[in-house]
Amino acid sequence: MASAGDDGDHEGDAGLATKTKTRTQRPPMYKVLLLNDDYTPMEFVVHILERFFGMSHAQAFEIMLTVHKKGLAVVGVYSFEVAETKVAQVMDFARRHQHPLQCTMEKE
Repeated sequence: MASAGDDGDHEGDAGLATKTKTRTQRPPMYKVLLLNDDYTPMEFVVHILERFFGMSHAQAFEIMLTVHKKGLAVVGVYSFEVAETKVAQVMDFARRHQHPLQCTMEKE
């Protein structure tokens, strides 16, 4: 029978736990993409990029041209929650202005 102060085998376990280094994994990041369509005005896309992604007019114009020419462009890379919020904001804003603009996210 163990005495009151004796932890038995558990004492060794505690020593091992303090020596083990745990590495916290970085959360996965998500790309936010804008997709081209034939109806949303280019000026509206530029406005979206300035308003929701903090781009300058020149940056927003360049990205808008990429979306127009290539069909899509990555407009930012964020944590899941931030990416999800940005997609929802863009989609809601586009719908309220009656534009079919599509914004999606995918794991990086």
